[in-house]
Amino acid sequence: MPTIKYYVREGLLAPGELSSPNQAHYDEAHERRLRLIRALLDVGGLKVAAIAEVLGAIDDPGRPLHKVLGAAADRLGGHGVPDDDAEAAAARDAVQELIARRGWFAHESNPAGEDLSRALAAMGRVGHGAFTELLDDYADAAEIVARADLGYVGRRGSVDDVVESVVIGTVLGEAVFNAMRRLAHVDASARLYGDKGVEGKVRREG
Repeated sequence: MPTIKYYVREGLLAPGELSSPNQAHYDEAHERRLRLIRALLDVGGLKVAAIAEVLGAIDDPGRPLHKVLGAAADRLGGHGVPDDDAEAAAARDAVQELIARRGWFAHESNPAGEDLSRALAAMGRVGHGAFTELLDDYADAAEIVARADLGYVGRRGSVDDVVESVVIGTVLGEAVFNAMRRLAHVDASARLYGDKGVEGKVRREG
């Protein structure tokens, strides 16, 4: 496990106040930042370099919250090399049409748009190009989650809390949503394809 000295050396954590040549004192602000670093690393799955960029955005007093959110969101993508085949072209067109249709303030070249294009292209290559028919259903759900995320941010008090909440809601919220989606899949699968007694049992117990 990386040490506090490692985080300090990598610029993720400010140095503590030296209490002796070999010891340093860390206050509550250090402890809070350390917990955020561990959460971004362990739950968010970010690399150290990406965490450094996100924390740099948090610590920049002149950066608008929208830009901080973008800095956090951009670190979540795969950042792979774009493919250049028929499926990739069709996927990019589908994403561009989705963004235009929804009126989103985004561009298909956004890292999230590129990730979506890559996922749709991969589906197309294995015979599931029709998945694009579900994009608006997914977009409906995504908009609800995004509003919930930002509503949580808006309830925070100090500027520091708001900025940190933007990052937590973006990076760790992604992990929360993915886990809940898997739980919902298990439930939906049991109801649709499992033992027919499951649905009846749920109704009786409800």
